[in-house]
Amino acid sequence: MKANVFFTDMKTKPGNNLLKKLDRLIKASGIEKIDFEGKFVAIKLHFGEPGNLAYIRPDYVFVLVDLIKKLGGKPFLTDANTLYFGKRSNAVDHLDSAVQHGFNPLSANANVVIADGIRGTEFTAVEVNGKHIKQAKIGTAIMDADIFISLAHFKGHEQAGFGGALKNIGMGSASRAGKLEMHSNSQPIVRIERCVGCNMCVKHCNYGAITLNESRKAGIDYTKCVGCGQCVAYCAYGSAVMGDEEEAGKFVEKIAEYALAVVQNRPSFHINFIVDVSPNCDCWSNSDRPIVPNIGIAASFDPVALDLACADLVNQSPPISYSQVHEADCEYHPGTDKFGHIHHNTNWHAGLVHGEKIGLGCLDYELIRLD
Repeated sequence: MKANVFFTDMKTKPGNNLLKKLDRLIKASGIEKIDFEGKFVAIKLHFGEPGNLAYIRPDYVFVLVDLIKKLGGKPFLTDANTLYFGKRSNAVDHLDSAVQHGFNPLSANANVVIADGIRGTEFTAVEVNGKHIKQAKIGTAIMDADIFISLAHFKGHEQAGFGGALKNIGMGSASRAGKLEMHSNSQPIVRIERCVGCNMCVKHCNYGAITLNESRKAGIDYTKCVGCGQCVAYCAYGSAVMGDEEEAGKFVEKIAEYALAVVQNRPSFHINFIVDVSPNCDCWSNSDRPIVPNIGIAASFDPVALDLACADLVNQSPPISYSQVHEADCEYHPGTDKFGHIHHNTNWHAGLVHGEKIGLGCLDYELIRLD
């Protein structure tokens, strides 16, 4: 049986703005079928690393929160701390970043709770018994909620190919220990011939795993590397890249298993914003030119079908000139894998296939377009 993925584009007219379109979309998708009365509702989203402007606007969040409150729910906005040491690696800085970007009771109509505590050590062990993960380490506040809603910005990702619902749920909900578990065995490599000795990877490796040799070529000490991918994110020359595709497949499979731990045994609903489709994660402290024009918003009870539908919509869209996908010589024709062209050795499809296999969702979907 096909999963329903509801979609609305970015076209507006007087009396039909994007906020009204979002409200109609989530209602048409069936969110009101969930019993919210008196229930704690975790709305999982990415607050954006300071300096990044591609994150979801608080105005959209306000619409969702307002509806949940009208249905009797007790919503809160949440995310877990990062593995790398940026502005969201502890709850104090993380809250400051969220407020800076407008995620507060005034702008977004809800309070922010950092799911895994001050230092990222507060987690609930959830049984999965998956291919890779036996017990997922999920931020306690997320597991304490009665209902889970994913609100994801759909964009590229240097390790997963793209970041959508599955990554927002699985990687995003994990405590720092959980993130480390998923990143293990996904360590990057250095293409020596492309290394220019700029020292950016050394400077931004918080684990002291990278050094430059006498020829000013970067090298990685894998006894120290945790696989966080910061060197990949900061390398402007394509020298630091993820390892082989087999390991990339394991990485996204782990994310799928963590996502299953989050959504199993309770109501869940998922929304992807296919706007400002930046080539890299919102964890970066900058947001590069989008790779395609703004496409729209999609929603579904099925996170696997939702992510595949969004990837298909991106791949069917023409690339934006002078974006990273254009620089990667990605010729336009419907179905071109733009994320694969930008991020070599990633394997986003493996995560969706595994998600279907473990019962997280299905790959067969019907896209239902709304005005």
